[in-house]
Amino acid sequence: MAANLQQQRTINEQLRREAGIHRIQVSEACNAMMKYIIDHESDDCLLSGFTSQKVNPFREKNSCSIL
Repeated sequence: MAANLQQQRTINEQLRREAGIHRIQVSEACNAMMKYIIDHESDDCLLSGFTSQKVNPFREKNSCSIL
């Protein structure tokens, strides 16, 4: 019974912490994300491409073959 009471207290504390979290509406979060994406669009290499293949971390690596 004491273990059950302790478990209920732990759950109660967690719920109190979660109730204190500041929340925003989904529409506000979406608008903030869209603004961030539009503001940083020019820096996104996946949208604009890489300036050269040397800076592309996804390029195929040259393998060294000694034959």
